[in-house]
Amino acid sequence: MSIAEIFNSMSYGPAPESETAARNWLAAHKGKFGLFIDGGWTKPRSNSWFESQNPARGEKLADIAAANDKDVGAAVAAARAAQKDWLAVGGHGRARHLYGLARTLQRNARLLAVLEALDNGKPLRETRDIDIPLVARHFYHHAGWAQLQEQEFAGFEPMGVIGQIIPWNFPLLMLAWKIAPAIAGGNTVVLKPAEYTSLTALCFAEICKDAGLPPGVVNIITGDGTTGDALVRHPDVDKIAFTGSTEVGRHIRKVTAGSGKHLTLELGGKSPFIVFDDADLDSAVEGVVDAIWFNQGEVCCAGSRLLVQEGIFDKLISKLRARMENLRLGDPLDKSIDMGAIVAPVQLAAIKNLVKKGTDEGAEIWQPSWAVPKEGCFYPPTLFTNVAPAATIAQEEIFGPVIVAMTFRTPDEAIRIANNTRYGLAASVWSENINLALDVAPKLDCGVVWINSTNLFDAACGFGGNRESGYGREGGHEGMLEVIKPKFLAKLPDYQTAAKAPGKRDATPSPLVSLDRTAKLYIGGKQARPDSGYSLPVFSAKDVKIGEVGDGNRKDIRNAVEAAGKAVGWTTTSSHARAQVLYYIAENLDARKDEFAKRLVETTGVTSKKALAEVDASIRRLFSYGAWADKYESRVHSPPMRGVTLAMKEAIGTLGIICPDENPLLSLISLAAPALAMGNRIVLVASETHPLSATDFYQVLETSDVPGGVFNIITGNRDLLARTLAEHDDVKSVWYFGPKSGSELVEAASAGNMKRTWVNNGKARNWFDMEQGEGREFLRHSTQIKNIWIPYGD
Repeated sequence: MSIAEIFNSMSYGPAPESETAARNWLAAHKGKFGLFIDGGWTKPRSNSWFESQNPARGEKLADIAAANDKDVGAAVAAARAAQKDWLAVGGHGRARHLYGLARTLQRNARLLAVLEALDNGKPLRETRDIDIPLVARHFYHHAGWAQLQEQEFAGFEPMGVIGQIIPWNFPLLMLAWKIAPAIAGGNTVVLKPAEYTSLTALCFAEICKDAGLPPGVVNIITGDGTTGDALVRHPDVDKIAFTGSTEVGRHIRKVTAGSGKHLTLELGGKSPFIVFDDADLDSAVEGVVDAIWFNQGEVCCAGSRLLVQEGIFDKLISKLRARMENLRLGDPLDKSIDMGAIVAPVQLAAIKNLVKKGTDEGAEIWQPSWAVPKEGCFYPPTLFTNVAPAATIAQEEIFGPVIVAMTFRTPDEAIRIANNTRYGLAASVWSENINLALDVAPKLDCGVVWINSTNLFDAACGFGGNRESGYGREGGHEGMLEVIKPKFLAKLPDYQTAAKAPGKRDATPSPLVSLDRTAKLYIGGKQARPDSGYSLPVFSAKDVKIGEVGDGNRKDIRNAVEAAGKAVGWTTTSSHARAQVLYYIAENLDARKDEFAKRLVETTGVTSKKALAEVDASIRRLFSYGAWADKYESRVHSPPMRGVTLAMKEAIGTLGIICPDENPLLSLISLAAPALAMGNRIVLVASETHPLSATDFYQVLETSDVPGGVFNIITGNRDLLARTLAEHDDVKSVWYFGPKSGSELVEAASAGNMKRTWVNNGKARNWFDMEQGEGREFLRHSTQIKNIWIPYGD
């Protein structure tokens, strides 16, 4: 083609990147890699290896070690041995190391970019311009958190040894997301990269050594799912951080239940890309390209559901097809291509199967006229129209370059369709009306919303999902809180169960009890008899029967959750209004102080002085959360872009709370008040041993302007009710404070819809202690953070 013809057509010619440096690096290792443990390379004890292949050409790149459980044990032991000295380096010392890693990464940026493109199949243009710069950014950013740790996170300590498992779609970037905050906080790590894409992680291990990182701080073990499972199950790992499929995340939740391991899960997604009729359609089309064909659609937050306002649907689809026709697919090392190769044949087959499912269910498929390369794992950009919201391809994560388009008429309908999925990772909203965009964004049930943009990431802005997209955040201030823990937790004593369980004593009423009293449940703002028709005896501290409470069951929980679901007005009301209600509850409790103190003396056997102190502490706690209601506020980040990111603290929704037996009034208030202050509606299971403080308390609620359904109280068998709450799909989070076995029960049962949990792992808190019983820890568990990206300017 002549120069004149090139200028006439303006078509791109090939612009290949040299792969010499990457090939030389592979050759220097003789195409075979061991495990990186305790600062050096070791042969796998399994004596087993697997191939890493270039998906664009189907060629072998290297042999990778397959670690077994003994290799995992050696890596964990190295991390444990190194952790104390790494913590002793101090915040400034760790900051210098992270800064050094960032600088070394930048010096090796080109090598890493080429190696990532070879191993993963993604375009070099993306690895060079997006992935590797963000990797360095994460280490720079978290060097800052290490420097500021003593000031900004006073009272916290590292979790210890963190096991990390990352996926194959962003191999080095996910590594940076995991390792940078972990080691900044004083932890040591054992990281397992994806089986398909281990090479850049192994190159990073070499960079750690060259940069002078102390041995054992970072350990890299390679292998398949059995290696990851061994890491998850290892008893000396304090936390697991996992990014991958929802199915594997569910398995990890069940395996770690009751182990005391902290868990963050960043799982699958089916993110909506919402286009309103006032949007700039040309910009929206480019947004779609970035949303679903970036990294061949192998992105957990890919905008794979295109929701278009009905009046502009045909026009937008026409523009989108024209743009698809001009996308370029080919060799990932060609700098002029838009899409590279699918990571592996098995993933390509999975995409094809779901596409066939879509056509079988009646959706209309459209693909560009050009052919994909015959060699390698390639799949063309694909558009489905005439798709029902409940169709398989509209509900299941395809994890490939496939988008499904649907229409909506009103903003409310768009929100309903957007939220009609089990996932909740991200969303994009396109509109020239910023009022509309900012009205829609908080109503989307997801962790990240991009306005007139998509797939924006930064180390300062937390990332993570809701529902079956997982829980926990990575990046920013909230990401640091996922790798450190309050220091007092290590000193808590074991939870002590009651010496005599309710229902096992002599239930004959005392002759001193002249009036039989059976306390009802409290559901939807009303006293309600239990569905079971049965009641349970309640005994005093002297083993005298003093009354009965309802024996709540699954249907009672269902009714309470339904009532809480209808009380959404509490969540949307102003924080000032919620504060006034909390103050009013405190006022009415204070008016009945002597009555509640007498009940505590009767049921728990404490002295009158201690009982009054518990009631006073409960009143103070209500005042504290009345004060916090309008002061635990959102943050505004300034990432390196023309715009801001609003880290909005939102109520979780319907929250289940299982109360402990100790300090039955104070512990109840300490758990319920922060949840209410942040706008949650709660279903609370009262102390099994001392439930009457809770049933007396609903009389205070009835006179304190608490809307019906906001605060529901169930009595009965603690663990049976806890299991029901943990299994309920409409309960978004469960807090459990009780025996250790109950913590395991709740964590295992929560895996059904991957809800958040907060459990005490069989440890008892001093509810009178301000550090243990009140403050930001409780507020943090009462909220979820949604990062809303708001670009501005022409």
